[in-house]
Amino acid sequence: MKKIIIINGPNLNLLGKREPEVYGKQTFLDYFDTLKSEFQNIELEYYQTNIEGELIDKLHEVGFSFDGIVLNAGAYTHTSVGVGDAVAGIETSVVEVHISNTYSREEFRHQSYIAPNAKGIIIGFGLKSYELGINSFL
Repeated sequence: MKKIIIINGPNLNLLGKREPEVYGKQTFLDYFDTLKSEFQNIELEYYQTNIEGELIDKLHEVGFSFDGIVLNAGAYTHTSVGVGDAVAGIETSVVEVHISNTYSREEFRHQSYIAPNAKGIIIGFGLKSYELGINSFL
């Protein structure tokens, strides 16, 4: 059985409350229940943190034993060389996902420190971006 983890970065704990016109009205935990029902043939885990160092620690923890990582590092995507270096330093493939189309937003969101070392990038499909990320490992 494949083992895949979704890792969310800062402010994604506010999904369903924060800017619903951009991110939708569903909480991530509710959506994660839907994903677990849809992907019963894999071991699916979820982790969220607002703290950059904890995000890096989690990548180090799972980056040698999981079959895939679906990573939405939130704003750290565009600001954290450390998160980018963590992705470069692990063996497990990472798919970078974003709920919104980052290229239709502020210019600083057009830069990703994760992308150069990611298996691929999925942006702009709402929460379905996570489903697409999981499917990329199957």
